Amino acid sequence: MDIDFGEYKFSDNKALIAIEKVCELLDKSYWANNRKREITIKAIENSLCIGIYFGKEMVGFARLITDYATMYWLCDVIIDEKHRKNGLGKKLIDIITKMEELAGLFGILATRDAQKLYEKYGFKNVEGEKYMRRGEV
Repeated sequence: MDIDFGEYKFSDNKALIAIEKVCELLDKSYWANNRKREITIKAIENSLCIGIYFGKEMVGFARLITDYATMYWLCDVIIDEKHRKNGLGKKLIDIITKMEELAGLFGILATRDAQKLYEKYGFKNVEGEKYMRRGEV
């Protein structure tokens, strides 16, 4: 999957993923700032990943863990600070929620601060939790 969005490109081609950039972005996150590089590499190898590219520069990333039958876990969603406010997060979640291979699956994620974004795409808060879900179990 390759989708153009203005000057940006969204792709699930793992050959394009810049591991160093993913690690750099995740080092600035609250959820993966202590994750070892080797763990990130293994996680990418075993997940469905979407990268966001500005020219050849990777500027965003999301990872999905799924069995392709019942559910997916959306994680490691991050956009480079220099490229935020360009609609990339919204476009990324829009693409993910419309992916044919995830159609009909139950989606789960955890967030401390992006509930409003995910709610626009059908995710709902689980009361009293940081988790959100989309679809029925």
